[in-house]
Amino acid sequence: MTARVSVIILNWNGRHFLERCLQSLLAQTFQDFEVVLVDNGSEDGSVPFLKKHYPQVRLIANQENQGFAAANNQAVRATDSEFVATLNNDTEVEPNWLEELVRAADTADNRTGAYASKMLFTYRPGMIQSAGIALDRAGIAWDWRGGEEDDPTEQEIVEVFGASAGAALYRRSMLEEIGLFDEVFFAYLEDVDLAWRAQWAGWKALFVPTARVLHFHSGTGKEGSYFKNWHLGRNKVWAIAKNYPWPYTLWYLPVILLYDLASIPYTLIWRGDWGPVLGRLEGLAKLDTALKAPQAVRRLHQMPGREMVARMAPLATPWALWRRYAHLRRWQ
Repeated sequence: MTARVSVIILNWNGRHFLERCLQSLLAQTFQDFEVVLVDNGSEDGSVPFLKKHYPQVRLIANQENQGFAAANNQAVRATDSEFVATLNNDTEVEPNWLEELVRAADTADNRTGAYASKMLFTYRPGMIQSAGIALDRAGIAWDWRGGEEDDPTEQEIVEVFGASAGAALYRRSMLEEIGLFDEVFFAYLEDVDLAWRAQWAGWKALFVPTARVLHFHSGTGKEGSYFKNWHLGRNKVWAIAKNYPWPYTLWYLPVILLYDLASIPYTLIWRGDWGPVLGRLEGLAKLDTALKAPQAVRRLHQMPGREMVARMAPLATPWALWRRYAHLRRWQ
């Protein structure tokens, strides 16, 4: 009998996270789910550990690192459940996490395709890491409400731009319509691209505050690392090129460039990190790679460009931009 939810976990040399993550999943109050773990060529003994201690977990073992997008897509294609949940291996979910997400999905309309968890920092559980994806008109995506103090009594479900794939529930019918994660991204911002495509196709996303998750933020791709910053830089270019509404791209392009260039002194002078700059150059040089991807957004347009712009957050002041990420810098 097919489970209602397939919970997909991606692992790459994260054996030290797996027991905590999987034990919390096995203790869920909602039990109509399967766990599919994709190992991306780990060399830390993750696969033997899983086979010995968690035989109930369905394992897909890749010989090499396929990236976040491709590995998650593997698992989606290998399942046929009504819902797909993506969960980072460096998380610990509360016992009613999945129950709350499924309850929200069951009470929402059938054009609501993504459900965002309340993700809290493992090392500071009273602080929100993410309450979903936000996106502004400068093409800057960030974790909505990141850095805010948590209110454990919060109940209100609200609409957001998208769900962070670190702990999200997706309706399979949405994924079948708009396509899966764009595999050219490899890692980072593929969930932003997915959320943007979903918005274009008329799908909604909800934040479910009662679906709570502890997250060891950037446990695999370290916050501030060259690898992460390079991919963020490249994929930001691709996400904007694929999804920004035309002709508003021309109107907002000076602002997009101004805000982007303003970040260079911080990354180069203060941190000495060329990753974001070189990643952006790579994105521009290989723009055709993203625009020719199967998940090209043009075929998904079901609304005027002005409506898409209205769904994006207004431009923020430079100081407000700094505050969005200030809580992350203290742990870099």
